[in-house]
Amino acid sequence: MTTVWGALIVTGVAALAIGAMLLVRRGAPEGSYFQDGDRAAGVFGVLATGFAVLVGFVIFLAFDSYDTARSGAETEARIVTQQFETAQFLPTAVRGQLSGELVCYARSVAHGEWPRMASGTLGDEINPWGAAMFRTMQAVEPRLASEQTAYDTWFAQRSDRETGRADRMHGAEGVIPRPLWIVLFLSAALIFVFMLFFADSAERALVQATMMGAVATVVSSSMLLLWFLDHPFHEGLGQLQPVAMERALVQLGEAADVIGLRLAPPCDAVGTPRS
Repeated sequence: MTTVWGALIVTGVAALAIGAMLLVRRGAPEGSYFQDGDRAAGVFGVLATGFAVLVGFVIFLAFDSYDTARSGAETEARIVTQQFETAQFLPTAVRGQLSGELVCYARSVAHGEWPRMASGTLGDEINPWGAAMFRTMQAVEPRLASEQTAYDTWFAQRSDRETGRADRMHGAEGVIPRPLWIVLFLSAALIFVFMLFFADSAERALVQATMMGAVATVVSSSMLLLWFLDHPFHEGLGQLQPVAMERALVQLGEAADVIGLRLAPPCDAVGTPRS
């Protein structure tokens, strides 16, 4: 959801709520529909507090998932660069192949998996270049002490990379279950309806509109914030971008130039295998 759509939704909800309040106000008695304003305010306080506590808890849950996805993406990118260095200590026969496959892995994440996470179509698929590197390592037989150390380090780094990838993909799935969304929308609707009973024909229209508009704006913007945190890869302000993996691609190219390695990735610019 883009920033423009978010602003339009908040504005539309506020306008609808204000219109409903002013319409109800025309036939409302003086002093609102409640005979006991203090009692009504107490009940409204319970409703508002319950909604605020629930929203606060869910925001904490959703933000934790958002932050985990962000840190997972950064960890995955960092491990890719570390594995590139480790690959240079493996047997000569596989150094170039593993280096090229690491570049393809990074390209497929940044240009292939990221758009699919945004559209929600990635699912539980494994990265094909992760599988390709595993097959390549199956043929490795380390002989030197440095090769054995690099061999062991590679698989430890592979485990860390897969953990980072799992954290990144977990954020794309969303953590707020549907029943919780139902309760949130039901609570927001109850607050909206309860506010209409505060319509007072003796009160100025501007005051009544401001009162209802403020409540509607806070409630709707809170719901949009929850939606944003639950969908961190969707288009909009604050969307998670593959910045870390794109940076890793630049670092891989620079590292290859420094050590004099001629990279020949078996994929195109977006990580699709070459035919």
